[in-house]
Amino acid sequence: MSEAWLEQIQWNNDGLIPAIAQDYQTGEILMMAWMNKESLELTVKEQRAIYWSRSRNKLWRKGEESGHVQKLHDIYLDCDEDVLLLKVEQVGNIACHTGRVSCFYRKLQQNNWVETSTPLKDPNEIYHKS
Repeated sequence: MSEAWLEQIQWNNDGLIPAIAQDYQTGEILMMAWMNKESLELTVKEQRAIYWSRSRNKLWRKGEESGHVQKLHDIYLDCDEDVLLLKVEQVGNIACHTGRVSCFYRKLQQNNWVETSTPLKDPNEIYHKS
């Protein structure tokens, strides 16, 4: 199988590319994470979002702990070839580890970050923490 499509990507110096996850139906931006070549190849192969966790230095299958898997619908590459857009179906309607639909829930209003949504589920319940 040809990997020419992977060679078109402008990976950063760490071999990563930012990937924005967007709800394929509503258009809402859910989250941003990083991908490396392996995670992108696996995402295409498995048809689910698989990212590279910089903090854990390993592959991260979205939903592996929470069950909130992102089923892949489409992948887009931006004009500079250095950002990916993943159109996904967010299983469970929670993308953020805080229990919210989106990681982008703070809006700048009069020089203050204001929370614009509440968690749908307590993160302690999602991750079975006591």
